[in-house]
Amino acid sequence: MVSVLTEWSSLIVRWLHVVAGIAWIGSSFYFIHLDLSLKPRAGLPQGVQGDAWQVHGGGFYHMVKYLIAPARMPDELTWFKWEAYTTWLSGFALLVIVYYLGAELYLIDKSVLDLTAPTAAAVAFASLVLAWLVYEALCRSALGRHEVALALVGYVFLVALTYGFTHVFSGRGAFTQIGALIGTIMVANVFLIVIPNQKKTVAALLAGKAPNPAWGEEAKQRSVHNNYLTLPVVFLMIANHYPLIFATRFNWLIVAIVLAIGPVIRHFFNSRHEGKGSPWWTWGVAAAGMVAVAWLSGAGPAEIGPRADRLDIKAAHNAILARCSMCHRNEPVWPGVHAPPKGVILDDPDNIRRHAHLIEINAVRSNAMPPGNVTAMTAQERQILAAWLAAGAPSQ
Repeated sequence: MVSVLTEWSSLIVRWLHVVAGIAWIGSSFYFIHLDLSLKPRAGLPQGVQGDAWQVHGGGFYHMVKYLIAPARMPDELTWFKWEAYTTWLSGFALLVIVYYLGAELYLIDKSVLDLTAPTAAAVAFASLVLAWLVYEALCRSALGRHEVALALVGYVFLVALTYGFTHVFSGRGAFTQIGALIGTIMVANVFLIVIPNQKKTVAALLAGKAPNPAWGEEAKQRSVHNNYLTLPVVFLMIANHYPLIFATRFNWLIVAIVLAIGPVIRHFFNSRHEGKGSPWWTWGVAAAGMVAVAWLSGAGPAEIGPRADRLDIKAAHNAILARCSMCHRNEPVWPGVHAPPKGVILDDPDNIRRHAHLIEINAVRSNAMPPGNVTAMTAQERQILAAWLAAGAPSQ
């Protein structure tokens, strides 16, 4: 019963996380587009920055933005915050259910660092808090007044963290950790800066006082950060399903490239929406970056070495049976695994040959399987599999 509850809780929380994330990113992208596309026109009310006409669902909308607030505050205000909060809360719950409770499979790789499950979970959680504190200190320091310099320092900071995580956790765990860390920073920006500063502004206006302009400037700075971090964090969340991305030797460098091309893509849309032209060069940079990612992903795991000189079909089959079949069988015997993952069964030569492509991706071109290398597949065994695959994965 516990296993059933765990499986269903994972599904429900993941569903909530995806839906909340769509709502958060969708509303964020929409308001960025709206804010940048507003045009000043004659005849607008006092204090209005600009307006825009939009059409959707058969209706026309006249959007107006006040720089501070209208002369009379409306009786009702819609606050766009719960999308962000729900995304983080559901994401953290998923982190606990999948990665902290299943640390031995998904967070730890003993060939990287021999950690216990509680230690790995504690390190992962502490790094979320400490990284956010460093980010916050950078934003509040003198560096925070220089956006380009702050962006460069922040970029190096995130890349350095990623490199460090790949030397503490499994590849999958490292990607999830850096993604969770960036998501935490983004939600903290909303929870601790953007919404509180907006509430201070509203309170000051209701009291008949002039709001502090610094509140708006600080909130805008954090909103810009969130804007440019959105695409990389979505990539990181998706990438942990693709072994050639997270479980190869240059996985940290792949993250570094994605952290660069995500903001480049956003720059294209921001510039276009603001009416400053369409910088098509950004797509060239993004394409070059993705080509580099594809090339790096094909480099394979660092420890495998050249494939074996001699084809040994029996040794290849034995390696799969010894290292993989405890999970990939009709009735798995590995604790916590109740069905063969993704329906892949590797319990006889025919089934092994049938899934040769997946074996190549997960155990030869990457070290994604066994997860966390929990069954201690050796480099020599991976070399034997490479030779078997190069020969066409014969069954006998």
